[in-house]
Amino acid sequence: MRTRQLTAALAVLLPLVAATPALADAARPAPAPASACALPGRTGWTDEGHDTDRTQFQQPLGTKHVLMLFVDFPDAPATGELSDYYQQLAPAADWMKQDSYGRTRLDITPLDHWLHMPQDSTSYGFQRGITFEQHEAYVKQAVEAAEPYTDLSRYDMLYIVPTKSASAISFSPTYLYDPTTAGITANGKRIKWAVTFGQDMYHWGPKVADHETSHTFGLPDLYAFTNTDYHRFVGGWDLMGLISGPAPQHLGWERWKFGWIDDRQVACLPTAGSRTVRLQAVERPGGTKIAVIRTGETTAYVAESRRAVGADAGACSTGVLVYKVDTSVQTGYGPIQVINGNPTATPPSGCTSLDMAAYRAGQSFTDWTARVQISVRTSGQYGDSIQISSW
Repeated sequence: MRTRQLTAALAVLLPLVAATPALADAARPAPAPASACALPGRTGWTDEGHDTDRTQFQQPLGTKHVLMLFVDFPDAPATGELSDYYQQLAPAADWMKQDSYGRTRLDITPLDHWLHMPQDSTSYGFQRGITFEQHEAYVKQAVEAAEPYTDLSRYDMLYIVPTKSASAISFSPTYLYDPTTAGITANGKRIKWAVTFGQDMYHWGPKVADHETSHTFGLPDLYAFTNTDYHRFVGGWDLMGLISGPAPQHLGWERWKFGWIDDRQVACLPTAGSRTVRLQAVERPGGTKIAVIRTGETTAYVAESRRAVGADAGACSTGVLVYKVDTSVQTGYGPIQVINGNPTATPPSGCTSLDMAAYRAGQSFTDWTARVQISVRTSGQYGDSIQISSW
């Protein structure tokens, strides 16, 4: 993937290894700093690494001032009330606030005016093969149409919403600027980030805005770009996979990458040893949120506690979610893969097999090749106690 690839909304593979006894004689080193488990990105683009370039991607902390623009086209004139379009996406702000423990806020301001695009909606190439140049031209035309009505330099990013009659604007890619080109400027300021919504916003609902905004923060897609099983990597466990999944809040690893989780909330095991960790569910603030076993330069196993509360109220299973992170894997090809702790479980209606992945007390995961074991000792209402080991 090069930096001109667009990210788009659409919205494990590792088998369960039989549970094994705890490693009785494992060494118990002093707790390592969280930084020893932070992995560098190696894709040169959106990835799960902790060294995201914050000049190219937004800092996911504080208030993000978002200007919402409404556009129509010669072949698809405006229909409906602007307020209805705004309300379709406005709940994304509350979702982001909850998901980030209040550390990131979206201040969405609608421009109460239809902007008329100069070309037919069918001419912009909104299909999976849309190019960076086509997409940038679309954003630039919307910006030029908006300039007479507002000062765009006051905003961090744009949400561009088409009229519902523009069926050709089918999906919702994110515009991420290319610093090596002239790009788009307005009132003397570079337009770096924009989400151009399509008709799929009515399928995914407001969380599509949270998904796409997360791309501007540097996150990759966790659904698969190839094969027909698009959600084979993380199922419905993360917004960057299946937007409408039953437990779509961001994984703890991503919350740490964003700064929503502090280093003191990360239990790190970077070398051989063993330690017991009390995890508090990621859906609630406070406590230790993730346990990380580093297995290589760009790889680690992560364990976190998940509960059916908040935005994850529809979770199909609860307990300890275990997943593998590889920051060298490109977006759409499985940089995170959830381990299914219950592959023989029959999922209820609305759930997939991978949605049943959470480990319960008494269950363990072992990767003999990586020399890693994660065992769930006890579970409570708000979290789990686990033992992590590496040898």
